[in-house]
Amino acid sequence: MGQFNFKDGEDFAQVKEKAESFYATIEGVRCPYFGEVIAFNAKGLRHLKFKSDQKARSHEEQYARLKLLHFASEVLKLSRTVQGIWYTKKFEDQKTHNRWEYVLKEVSFYEFVAVLNNVRLKVIVKQVSGGEKYFWSVIPFWKINRENSKRILHSGDPEQD
Repeated sequence: MGQFNFKDGEDFAQVKEKAESFYATIEGVRCPYFGEVIAFNAKGLRHLKFKSDQKARSHEEQYARLKLLHFASEVLKLSRTVQGIWYTKKFEDQKTHNRWEYVLKEVSFYEFVAVLNNVRLKVIVKQVSGGEKYFWSVIPFWKINRENSKRILHSGDPEQD
């Protein structure tokens, strides 16, 4: 069984606690590709646990992402090239006049692929309409489809991946 495969609930709790503690220590990482600091805010950690509001990721999916989390800052520190850029429009939370509302915004996703310590992974950085760039996700570079034993890279939607 691979080192990023889900084992049991007890191991999941330990991995989750360790990842959350580690994430709290990262204030930001300077990325050579952008020449600026990438923030590690609550949105990124929340995205590792939830696909969208009110829809949690499975423990298996969270486990793999949380185990890879410590590589994300290293990938961004070392990345001098981007492997993909995706532009879209999404509804984003925005506080206006002391209330939260969903506003349609232009969103950019930057994908960095790397191999560190024999682990292939993808790190996603998100930027909403010229705002700060922040860590969005870390994705195991592939999964194995249990029905046909073929690799599944990702869905192709960085917002969901």
